Amino acid sequence: MLDDFDALVEAAMAESRVPGVAIAMLQGDETILLKGYGRRDIDAPGLVTADTQFLLCSLTKSFTATGLGLLVDEGKLDWNKPVREYLPEFRLYDAVATERTSVRDLLCHQSGLPRHDWIHAPGDLSMPQILAALRHLRPNRDLREGFEYQNLGYLVAGHIAERISGHDWETFTAERLLRPLGFTSFGFSIEALAEAPDHAHPHVRHGAEVARAALCPIRATPAGGLNASVNDLAKWLRLWLDEGRVAGGALLSPEVMRQMTTPHVYAGQSSNDQIGHLHYGFGMCVGYYRGARMLWHTGSWVGWSTIMAMLPDRRIGIAVLTNRAPGGVTELLVHSALDRLCGFATTDWLGQYIAGRRKTLAQEQIAEAERRDARAQGTAPPRAPGAYAGEYDHPAYGRIIVSEDGEGLAWGWRGMSGPLTHLRHDIFTTQDRPAEIHPDNLLLTFGYNCDGLIDRISAPLEPLVDDIVFRRVRA
Repeated sequence: MLDDFDALVEAAMAESRVPGVAIAMLQGDETILLKGYGRRDIDAPGLVTADTQFLLCSLTKSFTATGLGLLVDEGKLDWNKPVREYLPEFRLYDAVATERTSVRDLLCHQSGLPRHDWIHAPGDLSMPQILAALRHLRPNRDLREGFEYQNLGYLVAGHIAERISGHDWETFTAERLLRPLGFTSFGFSIEALAEAPDHAHPHVRHGAEVARAALCPIRATPAGGLNASVNDLAKWLRLWLDEGRVAGGALLSPEVMRQMTTPHVYAGQSSNDQIGHLHYGFGMCVGYYRGARMLWHTGSWVGWSTIMAMLPDRRIGIAVLTNRAPGGVTELLVHSALDRLCGFATTDWLGQYIAGRRKTLAQEQIAEAERRDARAQGTAPPRAPGAYAGEYDHPAYGRIIVSEDGEGLAWGWRGMSGPLTHLRHDIFTTQDRPAEIHPDNLLLTFGYNCDGLIDRISAPLEPLVDDIVFRRVRA
């Protein structure tokens, strides 16, 4: 059944140049695969094992939602109550949404707020600071109008757990979930990951090559910041396959598990014909794979790509952790494993991945050539560098500092910096730095007032709303 699976993993890694993979596979009461493949770091000799820690990325959301489920079981939380009953300081841009957004809305991504990831991504703001920034972020939909996947709602959910439990989210999650499940090696920060004796290092694809990435933090920890190994993640899968039971006792009630895995909101159509329509529960995607009910979630960050998937009615669970982004390999391995374990007609997922990857690489080469041509035009900005230099502020996104750099301009924003390249008119662009937290090829458009003086910068930091506008700070 799995005789050729090791060869498939190795072929997928070779094609995609993923340095390391760790896989857990459960069926019935058995753990049938718990194994590491490849290297933890392309610059070091250590091999991936089942105990190697990876950043789980958005798989963390299932832990955050489950922690709130514990509080529901204890009668301390109601999914349907407004967030402000637990966090009176909670504010959104829209006053009606502020009062009506419920815990349920946060967990199934229907607050009306799009990702706005550049609020948390630089990693310089604390949880309370991010919470305070929410009131300045424009929505792109009305409350409960539809599904908008994002991370900030799960940060708020983690803050609710803190407020009710009286402990920080990390302590609450460790003591109420991870240790009762038997987790032995885990952490809640990139710094803790770096200190772990057996940990993977992130890598990114740059064209067809792979490069070592920076260890970039996720400060919105309840949305994606948990580190763990597949050895421990297998225990998480076991909790769900055993319907909330641990060591003969119930950690979660059947009712809470049912609520978490109910398809609360329609999330769209999968590009995979074997999956079809997508829905979201609480911290879990809900749907079907070849007609079998499936729960799953993916995760990604700078240099990391992860997935876990379960067919609960068949008591099958799989987790795949990798130390390279973007993903693709994770899904092909899960689908290939499910086909084998369920006896489904085997699809050539590797062949499809290879064809898609090569098409993507060709498209990226065209796009990069177009960017190089645009940058090489050699046009001069219509104003002297000093006219653009200054400080520009947004109440949530912070302050951009533009300075003269020789004959050109440089920019700095929340710990990131670099030169600006002029494209046309009053529009400049940042560099491409995929191996670190950086807004690659970001267009900065300088605007001016009725006197012709530069007074703002507009940037598409959240593509689902109008450009974010930073206003010039006058001395």
